[in-house]
Amino acid sequence: MKSFIADKNGKLTRLALDNVQGLSYGALMKSLRDKDVKVNGVRVKADMMLNVGDKVDIYFKQTATSKYAVIFRDENLLVINKKRGFTSEEVFDEISQKEETYFIHRLDRNTDGIMVFALNKVAEEELLLGFKNRTFTKIYRATVYGKMPKKSDILTAFLKKDSEKSEVKIFDKEVLGSVMIKTGYQVEKEDEETSVLSVTLYTGKTHQIRAHLAHVGHFIIGDGKYGDDRINKRLGVKEQQLTAYSLTLSFDDKSPLAYLNKKTFTLGGK
Repeated sequence: MKSFIADKNGKLTRLALDNVQGLSYGALMKSLRDKDVKVNGVRVKADMMLNVGDKVDIYFKQTATSKYAVIFRDENLLVINKKRGFTSEEVFDEISQKEETYFIHRLDRNTDGIMVFALNKVAEEELLLGFKNRTFTKIYRATVYGKMPKKSDILTAFLKKDSEKSEVKIFDKEVLGSVMIKTGYQVEKEDEETSVLSVTLYTGKTHQIRAHLAHVGHFIIGDGKYGDDRINKRLGVKEQQLTAYSLTLSFDDKSPLAYLNKKTFTLGGK
């Protein structure tokens, strides 16, 4: 059993996933169906709103499944495929227990795909610099609701964080506290209700892809925060369909990691 006390108002499912380490969405849903969740000592079987101070007890079977799979490793860096349902911090904790590891960047809990970690201080400095200067190319694959108006486009908008709600809001025009964002996409395939996109981040902000695509009317299928639960349920999709699909590295020619220039890591193995 794992327990937590709500530190803010919000949905039971969201707060549980944010507060209980090792709890996956699937395991939480099973616990709810089996009435193995108690709120203030009372069993519940469905999602509900929690208030600050509510105590939640969750009975679930925690598996020993690894949170990632290794894609590439050398003396300087480790490239992995992070699984859905785990925070980047949880993955880092698992890796760092085995070897010296340095945290570089994050993926959302329910976004799977490519992450890179440094294995020494020199590599940490070079990788952080690459992400900061945006010399690396990151491509995501997303399944979204509806058909896009163009086969490819670069979308621009303004993003503002709402820390109290742990989400972001998108605006067409600049507002106080917002920053400009650019999100590129190309349609790979589509059917009657959904489209599969290749998405390129030109700016990398919290929840950028999820919120930006939802803002233009094409939320990511399975997204419980920025999507539509009714449509997700009708389509039978419970997991967020967003994957960090490809990462191409690019360093200065004098960098100690220059031997990795133009090296691309892709989940498809290309």
